[in-house]
Amino acid sequence: MVKKASKKTEDEPLKLFYIFYNQERWDNWLKTLGESSFEADPRSDELPEGFRVLDNFSVDITVSVLKIIKLYQNKRYTFEEAVDKLSQVEMIVMSAAPEGNLGEIIEILQLPKLVLFASCRLYLAGGFEKDIKALVKKGRTIIEKDMELALEAAANIGASVIDGASCCGKYLKDDVEQSTLFDEWLIECERMGEAMASLKNFDEGVGDEE
Repeated sequence: MVKKASKKTEDEPLKLFYIFYNQERWDNWLKTLGESSFEADPRSDELPEGFRVLDNFSVDITVSVLKIIKLYQNKRYTFEEAVDKLSQVEMIVMSAAPEGNLGEIIEILQLPKLVLFASCRLYLAGGFEKDIKALVKKGRTIIEKDMELALEAAANIGASVIDGASCCGKYLKDDVEQSTLFDEWLIECERMGEAMASLKNFDEGVGDEE
């Protein structure tokens, strides 16, 4: 009996150990962002502090969300558990933005995350398209006419990236002025690929979730 109990302890996933995005974490980022300056320093070539914080804020969300997917891939979470965790984080990240200038900045942050959450849901459900070149062409063609269908195309790209496909550097436009929301989604897909690569050894030992 002792041996059986020991084996169960070793094999049982450490589900309670993995704590992801919560309201406190989101609020702390908002506080830091609200205290940051977005004014350029004429004596420095670096981006203003606020934009650097915003970028780190965005990466933190992407990595945190994809840790859920990684745990699902590693059979730490069931499908139902992964969907539930994903929904919890989505409710926080896509909640109503605060009023004022900070709210406008948060809305800019939220738009790319539409494809992050859509891609994760599609990956978990399975059955996504994998012809990235065709999906990019489709998304660019319809983004101005039907944002929902364009998001669907981007989500298929994102799901493919989560599944190991390479994307999307060669599809990104050099001219920022000609880029659309679909291009922002492609940038997010690229970041998702980078995040999945950074999580290659995630979940191998205690403390990796931080």
